Amino acid sequence: MDSLSRIAIVEDDPEISRMVKSYMTDNGFEVAAARSGRDLDEVMACGGRLDCVILDVALPGEDGLSICRRIRVKSSVPIIMVTGRGADTDRIVGLEMGADDYLPKPFNPRELLARVRAVMRRSAQAEPTQNEAPQVLVFEGWRLNMGRRQLLAPDGTPRPLTSGEFNILSIFCQHPRKVLSRDDLLELLHGRAAAVFDRSIDVQISRLRRKIETNLKDPSFIKTVRHGGYFFTPVVTATADS
Repeated sequence: MDSLSRIAIVEDDPEISRMVKSYMTDNGFEVAAARSGRDLDEVMACGGRLDCVILDVALPGEDGLSICRRIRVKSSVPIIMVTGRGADTDRIVGLEMGADDYLPKPFNPRELLARVRAVMRRSAQAEPTQNEAPQVLVFEGWRLNMGRRQLLAPDGTPRPLTSGEFNILSIFCQHPRKVLSRDDLLELLHGRAAAVFDRSIDVQISRLRRKIETNLKDPSFIKTVRHGGYFFTPVVTATADS
């Protein structure tokens, strides 16, 4: 991992903030600590690339979900939400707002480090190199631009997606006409198996269907396979970005 990688931790608990900053610094990261959304705005306004944001949900004043939504309007920086144990609603809503991963409190700093490295690795893989034309995945007239992280409808109009929705659609497009279980999807998205009560995948697929399907009662693109998972029906072709 690049020793110059720069991350921000947004946490109002000084003990947790110090622990995370110390551990991540010891593992080669430059860490900016913030206690609120306003503090994070100042960090981001100072310039310089942020490679990841670790964002607590339960912040005084503006909460982490609102901050996540604001970040996604202007930036695709990877976001890891930190939530109270058992706060499934916060986790699901956080993913809907565009978070890339979540971690319940209390957490092991080694797991946080692994999650940060994983989301940064996926973000780096999604960015085309200077000599590589961004790939566009085409299905039924829809165009998913992997480099620009943009979805265009058949009529050419952009169809906004959250980070989570884009990532799931890109997985479907890279694994078309194949049954993918919730475990498969979480492994491909986050490098981990599904928790027993983890319904975040189902929620995000439901939201994705609203944006690409014409009949939600009988979806034509993303089929549910009983006791199996999901099946992406279109034939997908790849082309270079023009």
